[in-house]
Amino acid sequence: MSAELVSKEPQAQSNHQSSSGGSSKHAAADTKESADPQQARADASSGKAQQTRDPHREDQKNGHHTAQKASRAKPKQGQSSNAEQEEQKHKVPIPQRVEPFLKKLETEAGYKTSFDIVVREMTFGDTRTVLFFMNGLAKDTVLTDVLTRLTYLQPDNMSTDALHSFLHHYVPAVQVKPVDDWNDMLLEVLAGASALFLEGQRSALIIDAKSFPSRGPEEPSLERVVRGARDGFVETMLVNVSLVRRRLRDPQLRYEIMRIGERTKTDVCIAYIDDIADTELVESIRDKIKQVKLDGLPLADKQLEEATVKRGWNPYPLVRYSERPDVVAAHLLEGSVAVFVDTSPSVMMLPTTFFDLVQHAEENRQTPFMGTYLRWVRFIGIVASLFLLPIWFLFVLQPDLKPPGLEFLGPTKTGKIPMVVQFLIAELGVDLLRMAAVHTPTPLATAMSLIAAILIGDIAVSTGLFINEVILYMAVAAIGMFATPSYELGLANRIVRLLLIVSVWAFKVPGFVIATTVVMLMLTMTRSFNRPYMWPLIPFDLKAVINIIIRPPVLYNRTRPNLQRPKQRDKMPRNN
Repeated sequence: MSAELVSKEPQAQSNHQSSSGGSSKHAAADTKESADPQQARADASSGKAQQTRDPHREDQKNGHHTAQKASRAKPKQGQSSNAEQEEQKHKVPIPQRVEPFLKKLETEAGYKTSFDIVVREMTFGDTRTVLFFMNGLAKDTVLTDVLTRLTYLQPDNMSTDALHSFLHHYVPAVQVKPVDDWNDMLLEVLAGASALFLEGQRSALIIDAKSFPSRGPEEPSLERVVRGARDGFVETMLVNVSLVRRRLRDPQLRYEIMRIGERTKTDVCIAYIDDIADTELVESIRDKIKQVKLDGLPLADKQLEEATVKRGWNPYPLVRYSERPDVVAAHLLEGSVAVFVDTSPSVMMLPTTFFDLVQHAEENRQTPFMGTYLRWVRFIGIVASLFLLPIWFLFVLQPDLKPPGLEFLGPTKTGKIPMVVQFLIAELGVDLLRMAAVHTPTPLATAMSLIAAILIGDIAVSTGLFINEVILYMAVAAIGMFATPSYELGLANRIVRLLLIVSVWAFKVPGFVIATTVVMLMLTMTRSFNRPYMWPLIPFDLKAVINIIIRPPVLYNRTRPNLQRPKQRDKMPRNN
């Protein structure tokens, strides 16, 4: 996004001289723009690259080792020259006259059809200009300042190279760059920038005057903390990367941007710390994102996840989502890679493990003792949400399996429908209530809760459709699911719980053992970007397991996890 809009020097000046031959030659120049000048620019850039990498100069400077490196780099220069030539072949030239330029806007951009396309024609210093931008995505105050400054131009102020004069002297904007390809210019404008076209020039000036509609940073509803920062990500990617940059003032923090989607051209940013993150991991994520071939990403990061991870029907999440800048900054310091997608208030962190998904920022906002206690309570709730109902159902079907002291477990009476059907109906009822709570307006949420608790639950038990124990244990399992920090992990655990209940009903003890084993094998064989999903349990890492069971103090947590394969293992000097 804004990283691409940094002002740059033009690579070649020969095109400016060829474009200033007089107004009588403009019409003829429009018909043959893409041949000789582009080849000249390619040759000039190639010659310049060869000049800067002259092996004799480098040998004088750095010795014969540098000269050998330069000689080995010659094939790369040829490859880059060929790549530039291929790029030149696919370029669509920008018309040099105003009339063809406006006509092209009508046919390809919807000018005079779409009301949000704004075109402003003006003359500055005897040079006809066209300002092209999207209403609602451009900042009016910046464009007004630019136009106000240009109104003071006089004909004698203009040189033969009007583009150079406007770029370096007369356009008072922070981020300006020339673009000589029509498609690039159109894409920049659709992304929120403004294009200033100068008659008689082969390039247009892209002015970064974006103003996206956005809300203010607010605390995420899924990751609330008692104490801590209250800001969260929003739908504007530039705001999101700034929130992370505010916490990580590290010059090694890198933001690589690319556009995905043939039609949406959605901005996707890969964030990592260069001297910490594993290079192979970064390259793997970058390559997978570049290989995505879709019309667009209107649903942002979720569609990007499915297109890159390709996990099939595995219900467990292989990436971790977060809407908190402090959580993302902490993961970047561990060696993870964060993926920002424009129009999404959540950020993907790669790779992830099962145990990453069960940790919460609140644990690190409390003392180590209280953080460990909160972590244990959360673990107990997650395990209860998975195994409490199947084990109790197994004791009901086979009372002889009850250990001594637990003889009281089991219903005193049965309902009018089979117990396994009661479980399935209760599970569907909890899901239905959850979806209803999402879609219910806030003023009506309390009324819906009363209806769910009193009218449905109490009357269902009174009429004999359900028994009290089913409602009790289902409520405990639902609380454990809601206590899971990762919403996607909670949904996956619910599917596993249903599988265990059906297996216990069908095959009793063998069904429970086989279903649990199959799920564990599936999780063990699962990998997130070539990282084991059940690490540090499988493969076993004692120190990492201890750090999961106990929330260590900051000064005792001196090394980064082995899972990320970081370039720097130590977090801080040993003498601290």
